[in-house]
Parts: sequence; C-alpha cells; structure tokens
Amino acid sequence: MSTIKISEAINHNRRRFVATAAMTIAAAELGIVGSAEAQSSNTKPANVPQIKSRTNASFGPLKQIDAGLLNVGYAEAGPANGPAVILLHGWPYDIHSYVDVTPLLASAGYKVIVPYLRGYGSTRFLSSDTFRNGQPLVVARDIIAFMDAIKIQKATLGGFDWGARTANIIAALWPERCKAMVSVSGYLIGGQESGKVPLPPNAELQWWYQYYFATERGRAGYEKYRHDFAKLIWQLASPKWNFDDATFDRSAASFNNPDHVAIAIHNYRWRLDLAKGEPKYDDLEKRLAEGPVINVPTITLEGDANGAPHPDPSSYAKKFSGKYAHRTIEGGIGHNLPQEAPQAFAKAIVDVDAFDRT
Repeated sequence: MSTIKISEAINHNRRRFVATAAMTIAAAELGIVGSAEAQSSNTKPANVPQIKSRTNASFGPLKQIDAGLLNVGYAEAGPANGPAVILLHGWPYDIHSYVDVTPLLASAGYKVIVPYLRGYGSTRFLSSDTFRNGQPLVVARDIIAFMDAIKIQKATLGGFDWGARTANIIAALWPERCKAMVSVSGYLIGGQESGKVPLPPNAELQWWYQYYFATERGRAGYEKYRHDFAKLIWQLASPKWNFDDATFDRSAASFNNPDHVAIAIHNYRWRLDLAKGEPKYDDLEKRLAEGPVINVPTITLEGDANGAPHPDPSSYAKKFSGKYAHRTIEGGIGHNLPQEAPQAFAKAIVDVDAFDRT
C-alpha cells in the first residue's frame, strides 16, 4: 500500500472513530443507546422513556428533487456526512410521523431524510401522462430512484404501514441499498394472490376500508371526505393516542396532493386484484409473491395498542435471516408508532445500526 493510501486509510478510520464516538455520546444523552443483541419476540427494551409528539414541531423548509417519475419533497436533518437514515411514512399519514424522531437521530450524528411518498405533500409527478400507480413495488422503486437522485448508495431504512412495506420490498429485492431496517408490524410483503384468500370474519372486518375503496362510492367518498376519513382511521388505528386537532391537521394538509386519492384507491384495489399494475414489474412481483426472506439486520416493532390489522410477531420471525430482534412497545402505543413513541423508534434505529457493526 502506498504512503498516500495508508494516510487516507488512517484519516478515514480516525473520522469513523470520531463520528462513532460522537454518535454514542449524543445517543447516550438521549437515552437511545441499547443492547445490540438479538431479542426474542417477547422481549421489550428496558426503560424506554416516552416523549409526547409536539404539535408545534416543524421540519423547517423542505427540499425538492427530481427522482425517477417524481419531483420528491423531503425533509433533511443532521450532519451531511453522517450515516444515512431514510424514514418512510404510511397511509393516511405523512412525514410528520417522524417530526420528533428526526431531531433525536440528527443529534446522534445521523443524516436523516424523510420523503413524501407519491401522492402526498409536495411530491408531484413530472408528467401528467404517468399512470397514477399505487402498486407497493412501484412505491419502493420510487425510493430507489430517490436514493439515486440524492446520491445515497446505502441507508438504514425505517418505516410503518406503507413505509414498512416499502422498506421490506427494498430489503428483499435490493439488499445492497439497505444497510439495516426498522419495520413496524414486521414482515409486510404480499402480492395480489394473497389478496384473494378469504380471512375469518373478524379479520375481514378490520379491512373494511379496502372494500369501501373497491367501489366507486368509496372513491367518491374518500375524495369528498378525505380529511374526516383519515381522522377516523387515525382514531381506529391508535385508540389510546389522544392526538389533538392541530396534530392531525398538520399531516392532513399533505392529503390535498392532487394525486393522493388516485394513488390510495389504486393501492388498495391492486391488493385485492381489482386493479392492474404495470406489466413491466411482473417478474419482480413474482419474486415478492414467493415471500422472500430478508437477510439485512432488522428490528421489528409493534405497539401494544395497535388497532390496525397486523400480524402476530411469531408469524414472521423466520422471515428475517440476518441479525434480528423484535420489540413490543408498551404504554398504549398504536399504529403510528414513530409519532406516538419517538424515543423507542429512534432507539431501534440506533440499535439496528449497531447490528451492522457487530
């Protein structure tokens, strides 16, 4: 090795050591450093403090970038050279699900990026002619294109609801882009075939909105009443979360996106095989339909009061073949776990990042 290369290696290692030390100190101050040992599905993180979501919290000015078919709006925080973390929201939520998680991670030395998915907030299609496709695989490809646009080759991914499904798909199909993952409600990969399988009545009841959206009445109803509809979903999915109107309205503004209804309706109709996807993705969909095992380091989370449909942790543990842990977060935590328990979610990101270094 040349003298120049040796010097570069020493400097790189010194920077890595300093960055790691700074992250550890900051994370310790925040109370989000914990064991990186794999945990069983019944293990809970010890002494995880909870902080309430702040209605007045803001990301500040957002950024916009052309990425694939979209011009994506996103929030960014933390040091530019910090380890990248991309946080993905669900339906009917938005980037404010991470408004309290983001500063925790930024203070711990991470570069945190929180994009609006297609059909939300300031994200727009570049062409009016593009098919408004809500197919989960396509949403995942949006994030790959977004990573390319912001020049991030590999990142730790965190998500819930649509965001967890998106992270799962990326980890399964493009593991080289996913350093590690935090997934609320575990393994959420599925295809149209699974949507054809009848469930027991109580389980079907939980998916009532899918069947509503399958009708033209449902599409028109969501178009007309999307604010009240989304608020009802928040209440049902997080029955013990006493969010106020200002907290909801801050996120509901993102549903005014001109493509929001089309994307949401197509997503749920596609899942029931009532709407077609794009044929060019058929081969990838076949791979997803097989339920591929995910081998990137993963922590799955579940709230103890999640009112939305979700699988039992024991049903998906074997879907993660790498370093893995599951945590149930207590305290009346519902479906929007990052916003309801930001400290616990941030801790999971820090801990799963440590998995990759052990």
